[in-house]
Amino acid sequence: MNKTRIGAANGRGTAWIAKTGILSAVAIALMYLEISLPLFPGFLKFDFSEIPALLATFAMGPLAGIAVELIKNIAHLPATHTLMVGELANFIMGSFFVGTAGLIYKYKKTRGGAIISMAAGTLALTASGALINYFFTIPFYVAVMGFSMEGIVAATHAAGNTMVTGLPSLILWVFIPFNLMKGLVISLIVGLIYKKLSPLLHR
Repeated sequence: MNKTRIGAANGRGTAWIAKTGILSAVAIALMYLEISLPLFPGFLKFDFSEIPALLATFAMGPLAGIAVELIKNIAHLPATHTLMVGELANFIMGSFFVGTAGLIYKYKKTRGGAIISMAAGTLALTASGALINYFFTIPFYVAVMGFSMEGIVAATHAAGNTMVTGLPSLILWVFIPFNLMKGLVISLIVGLIYKKLSPLLHR
């Protein structure tokens, strides 16, 4: 490999790192801007930090999106209330979301491919969220952090969702609709802004 090619490769690597860092910083800021939603318990917050991660995925590949997911969750650790378990779950679920979308879009870079990739990513986010919360996070909160299933059910009822009676219905009527909605909202926003930002992201 000649010096010109080495220089081009180094330039691309530097640009990749710089753009990933900038998008990670945006994701960190958005992750701290959490909001509560009607019908969902107060411990479940909505944020828009998957937008920069999905933008990174589409512009630079799935590894860039996963890197943004990792960085934003590490940066959120000082504010954790879950002994880092919430951040770990967020990283895994977010990685399934952007990783699935990115892998599909990598081989089908069309508008239709983007729609399919985001739909598949939303399903991956929802499925991984259901499994992680059923088998890991909720049992952890109950066993280690002193939460009670009754208290979680009561918090859900207080938010206006009376369909929850235990862990299976919590997954069915809280986590599945929450993550479906989150994936759809993030996908819609990215679908609207990606084309406008694409020239900047591909510099």
